[in-house]
Amino acid sequence: MWKSLTIPALIGATLLTSSFASAQSVDSMTAEERLSFRAEVRAYLLDNPEVLMEAIGILEDRQAGAEAVADLDLVAANASALFSSPHAWDGGNLEGDIVLVEFLDYRCSYCRRAFEDVEQLIETDGNIRFVIMELPILGEQSVLASRFALSTRTVAGDDAYKAMHDALMVMRSDVNEASLRRIAETFDLDVEAIVAGMNAPEITQIIDDNRALAQRLQISGTPSFVMSDQMLRGYVPFDGMVQIAAQIRMTQ
Repeated sequence: MWKSLTIPALIGATLLTSSFASAQSVDSMTAEERLSFRAEVRAYLLDNPEVLMEAIGILEDRQAGAEAVADLDLVAANASALFSSPHAWDGGNLEGDIVLVEFLDYRCSYCRRAFEDVEQLIETDGNIRFVIMELPILGEQSVLASRFALSTRTVAGDDAYKAMHDALMVMRSDVNEASLRRIAETFDLDVEAIVAGMNAPEITQIIDDNRALAQRLQISGTPSFVMSDQMLRGYVPFDGMVQIAAQIRMTQ
């Protein structure tokens, strides 16, 4: 009975479901027929490897589609924390038609690489609101940098915070109190007040809340972005972000 089906048809019925047992024609085979079938499948795939690649491609597309739908749900469920947090710095065009949220760590090499791309996107697009979520996950130096930046905002306001953020993104030396003090001094900030406020409960709460939000969004690394309703997991170069923004606007 199974021989009435072509080898490609049987492969399509089995590989794309990831299980031989799911095809009734295979279930009904005798042990001898199964051995013969397996030999024919192997021979067919060796002669036509593009069939296997096509099946894998279809499976990957389906998985990507399912992950994209799941990410849409995650963003929708956490929209308030993402887009309306009173503790997150936001800039760019505050009335922009797209909101770009970045989860970042100052010690992350890909965050540093993304820094110039994000700045270029905000400047050249002109219609994007940009939200920064501090997510120090790479050790004590990361935590120290985030605490100093957040304390700078508390002491000196949003403009000083952004200046500190930019300086930390391009900083290449180790992060310690001495190096942070030197940066703050270049901006003529109240260094003592910033240092004194670094361990305030409010600063700890912001970092804890951002980590909890990242966990809910299943973010495991930095940089990670949310652009409107789209999750962008990992570094995305400037051209890629431009294309994604254009696609979002086409569906708004």
